[in-house]
Amino acid sequence: MARILAIDTTTEFGSLALVEADRVLEEILLHSAGGFGHVLWDHLERLLARRGWTTADVDGFAAAAGPGSFTGVRIGLAALKGLAEAHGKPAAALSNLAAVAWFGTAPRRAVVLDARRGEVYGAVYGAAWEIIVPEVVSKFPEWLASLPEGDLELLSTDFSPFRAALAGTRFEHLPLREAPRALAGAIGVIAATRLAAGLAQDPAAIDANYVRRSDAELFWKDR
Repeated sequence: MARILAIDTTTEFGSLALVEADRVLEEILLHSAGGFGHVLWDHLERLLARRGWTTADVDGFAAAAGPGSFTGVRIGLAALKGLAEAHGKPAAALSNLAAVAWFGTAPRRAVVLDARRGEVYGAVYGAAWEIIVPEVVSKFPEWLASLPEGDLELLSTDFSPFRAALAGTRFEHLPLREAPRALAGAIGVIAATRLAAGLAQDPAAIDANYVRRSDAELFWKDR
């Protein structure tokens, strides 16, 4: 059974997880308002040590590719690329939005995350995490208006910025499902599925999934 090490450093609340096949063996939530560049490797080594693993015992590596903090995204992807290339192991980079969709139960899962500056990151996924409505950054009312009719579930890691705006819309009574802040476990499980299907990515070719244009770095302030 494949062992996956998954990393998410895209927001102030990051996470690490060890996954075996489709089961999350252990997941830890990390909080670092100053970023993860100075703390990531210590947490990673302790997590592996509790299982008696080293990075050489891992069969594949996965990381969140964004959207999120530009610096945070780069830290996680740099770790992913370095580990995969050093050990000659497969790699997978996944959208945070797809990871949130993993926690859904409906056939169509509308995922929304706070993008700051009065905007949201949003997308709609199917039950197999396939994209139904592409990822965008937009104003929340505009994103709501773009959502398809029918059986739909709304997911987020935090609904507090959106609840008031749902009132009076056709989505006012839409089922809401709040995903945990720790997304590394979901990233690892999805990655295990993709790697088993032969969908590994070349570490050197993996790129960030910023969604928003790069000048967001000037305005980003993590939660």
